[in-house]
Amino acid sequence: MSILDRLRVRLTPAAWGRREALELILAGLVSEGHVLVEDVPGVGKTSLIRALSEALGLEHRRLQFTPDLLPSDVTGFTYYDASSQSFVLHRGPVFTNILLADEINRTSPKTQSSLLEAMEERQVSIDGEMHRLPTPFLVVATQNPIEYEGTFPLPEAQLDRFLLRVKLGYPDPRDEREVLSREATHQRVEPLPQIISSEELRTASESAARLPLGEPVAAYVMRVVEATRTSRMLDLGVSPRGAIAWTRAARSLAFLQDDGYVTPDHLRQLAVPVLAHRIVIRPEHALGGTRPEDVINEIIRNVALPSQPKVQ
Repeated sequence: MSILDRLRVRLTPAAWGRREALELILAGLVSEGHVLVEDVPGVGKTSLIRALSEALGLEHRRLQFTPDLLPSDVTGFTYYDASSQSFVLHRGPVFTNILLADEINRTSPKTQSSLLEAMEERQVSIDGEMHRLPTPFLVVATQNPIEYEGTFPLPEAQLDRFLLRVKLGYPDPRDEREVLSREATHQRVEPLPQIISSEELRTASESAARLPLGEPVAAYVMRVVEATRTSRMLDLGVSPRGAIAWTRAARSLAFLQDDGYVTPDHLRQLAVPVLAHRIVIRPEHALGGTRPEDVINEIIRNVALPSQPKVQ
């Protein structure tokens, strides 16, 4: 059993059995991409991310986003230290390996934007000075899609920084009964031992990035992307960054599934998680109840698959 297989097996209880969602999060991890977990409260988002950090032996910080949170509360600030007669950097919670940005849509757009540089450049600017963030650096953000009062929707520029948007959903009844039984007997969830090192994770990421993408499969990617840009239902289609993210995540998923190259099945499995949050529906269709995932699924159904994918 490979290291990543062991990681997947050990994290399944923390994911309450939701293996597909767990595999998507692991694909984001191998891709070194940020993940937006969108779901209702109480489905185990925070506990899953904490278990993931423990299994990787990485430092993680949880930051509760609130309306009064300031950008300096995220990135940090400098202050004058009278004892040393110099300015000292106070590092914010962003200086970590995995930042859990809990309920990110509850804070103001100004504070949300403080994460843009960190997510894109893996660095932050504080009082005119650039500071590198630890490696690896991943943002796993959560937001509640149901409750809109007191929230600030993430702008397109910020959504585009997330490689994947994952919905955990409710666990299978059998898995949920196991959780209830554990709670009824007051069984503590012990911290997970480290299963994979940051160096091993980096090696996995490099191996995944080298998986071949055949020309017919690349052409299929471009047909889907072009279909989003010409759709009469959309004001905004998938950007070149989105197309790159789709293929990058597909390589990681193929690596996790022990496949030697990317197939259309990998791309189709990732179409909604990678592409749906990057498009904007025209108002008349949004008012009619059309969702971004509906549009992506329709495009995936209508775009012809390559007949015989070839490896370059």
